[in-house]
Formats: sequence, C-alpha cells, structure tokens
Amino acid sequence: MLTSLGLGTTSEAVYRAMLADPRCGVDDLCVRLDLPEAAVRAALDELADLELLRASRDVPGAMRVVSPEVGLELILRRQEEDLVRRQQELARSRAAAARAVAEYADLRPGTAADSTERLVGLDAIQGKLEILAKEVARECLSVMPGGAQSQASLDASRPLDADAMRRGIALLTLYQDSVRNDRATLAYARWMTEEGGLVRTCPVLPPRLLVFDREVAVVPVDPSNTKLGALCTREPGIVATMTALFEQTWQSAVPLGADRDVDADSGLSPGEKELLGFLAAGMTDEAAAKRLGLSLRTVRRQMAGLMERLGASSRFEAGLKAAQRGWL
Repeated sequence: MLTSLGLGTTSEAVYRAMLADPRCGVDDLCVRLDLPEAAVRAALDELADLELLRASRDVPGAMRVVSPEVGLELILRRQEEDLVRRQQELARSRAAAARAVAEYADLRPGTAADSTERLVGLDAIQGKLEILAKEVARECLSVMPGGAQSQASLDASRPLDADAMRRGIALLTLYQDSVRNDRATLAYARWMTEEGGLVRTCPVLPPRLLVFDREVAVVPVDPSNTKLGALCTREPGIVATMTALFEQTWQSAVPLGADRDVDADSGLSPGEKELLGFLAAGMTDEAAAKRLGLSLRTVRRQMAGLMERLGASSRFEAGLKAAQRGWL
C-alpha cells in the first residue's frame, strides 16, 4: 500500500507492527512477523532513513515510531520538493537546448563546421540517418513530438530500427500521449517494444531530436518545420545537453503499456493538466493542440469538458476556478 512512498513491503509490515505495539523490539518483531533478524534490521534502517523512526527521548539508544500523520506527510513533502527540483532542471535543459539549436541555425547548407553539419531536405536527413544507424554501437535516444507520425516517416524508420534491434542496439523512444489514439503510430510503437525497444509517452515533449551513442545528435533547424533541414553535431557540450534533456523527460514519461494515472484530488489526466496550464498562460487552442500533438477538434472537446466540470462559462473563469481548486 505504501510502496509508492518508497516503503518496501517488509518495512511496511514492521512499521505497522510497531504502530500496533510501540514497545516491540527486534526479537518481538522477528517472532510476530516470522522474519529473520537481518530482514527486520534492514527494515528498521529503511524506516529510520525515511524518518518514520526517530531516537527515543525516554530510552537512550532506542527508537520510537513516528505516527503516519506526521511521517507520511514528511515523505510526501520530500517527494514534492524533488518533483519541483526535477521540473526546474528540465526547464533549464530545455532553455539550453533552444540556445544550442539557435547558435548553429545559421550554418551554411551542406557544409561542416566545428563538428556540425547542416542537412538540407528530407533526402539529406534520411541519408545521414541511414549512415548513423549503421554506425551506432550501443544506443539511440529519440524524441518524436507532434503526436501521430506520418506513414512515410514510419516506413523510413522501420528498416533502420529493425536492423539496429537485431544488432542489440538499445532503442529508447519518446512519443506524445496522443499517439495512443493513432492506430498506425501505436502499432509501430508496439512493434518496437515487441522487438526489444523501449517506448514511453509524455503529454508534452521537447523538440524532435536523436542522439546516437551519446556522441552524435541530430536536431531540426526549425522545430516548427522539420522539412527545412536538420543539424548533425558531434560537439560534446551540445550532445551532452540533448542527452540530459532526453533523460529528464524520460524519467517523467510512462511506459507504452502502462495507463497514465489520474490525479486523485482533481481527477485530471496529465494531458488535461497540461491543457489547463496552457489555458492559464493564454495559449490559443491551435497552439495548445500543436504542443500536445492533438487535433484542434480534440483540444476543443477536452476544453469544453473541463469547463463543464469546473462550472465555468468562459475560459477566463475556468482558469480562475482551476487555480482556486489547486488544479494549476
């Protein structure tokens, strides 16, 4: 029950036993729970690390159990602080990635400079990806925003991905949550997982990127129009930034086969929370749809549903009520 708070099953059993009888010692716990002494002591160490056990003021050297009202609230607070910290790190990485792409956006087409090559046109990009796919030795990290992928893009990727997975290359791919509603993209993602690839989804993704062996990165010159070309770079600083951006987004994403959890307090899905955030920021339906990889019709339908749940007659009122309820 408390595994989501970082508590193991044995530790939870020990915690419950000590709440029932705070005078329980190690020997008592071993008998009551039918556990070896080493397991009980390990559980006590874990409880102490989580501050669910504290030093007794009555008996020097002994420990006292902390009530759930206090102890579990402390654990939740630490998790919330950790989440805020990771979100701040992700925001900094996104900003650094945007600066890195802008810095190299003025390179002349078809030339190489400072280990960076500008690729003009889909054919040039595809040709470079074919070379990199053959050269990759360990892993390929991919971010594929925009929701449903075009059939042409999926057809071009399949032979490269199939060959890489046959060679034992680790393929880690991020799609937006909205691909779960697109038959072709979802079928491709499931095929990848069946072949050994790892696929996760997230409501909002950073711009499209590929990182090969953490040594080469490929990013679009203009994320809003990938047909304009891409940059292929081996600059360590840029590649490291792209890799960190991928890893931080990967940590907050959900495996393809798992359902996205609905927030227990608000009943909102992660995508609905993102949509409310865009609403509060004054973003248009068209811009929100693009960020979420959804159709304009879907975004408007979701927005109408949210306004109905909030009992709001306008977008402004919906934003106010969502903030008042703590949904934002």
